[in-house]
Amino acid sequence: MTDKWQNDLHCAIACAHCNKSLKADDRRILSVYDHQPICLDCKKREEERTDYPEVSQKMIGTCMAETEVMYSDPGGYCYYHFYPFKC
Repeated sequence: MTDKWQNDLHCAIACAHCNKSLKADDRRILSVYDHQPICLDCKKREEERTDYPEVSQKMIGTCMAETEVMYSDPGGYCYYHFYPFKC
């Protein structure tokens, strides 16, 4: 789990939703819908969806149960669904 998180998600070079290029110093965040790294513009659009509050609450509960408890939340996987990060 740790290797996949750090290699595939943490330093993604493009937004998974709009394909905008992401440089190492660009802030990104994980989508609560598909757990992929997205740009902050796509996160704003995500937050405007009517189902966002319900989906985000369900995601954090599931993430905490599956990831944090089993793997001690490697690399901030659950945390980075709500707080932007850089590579």
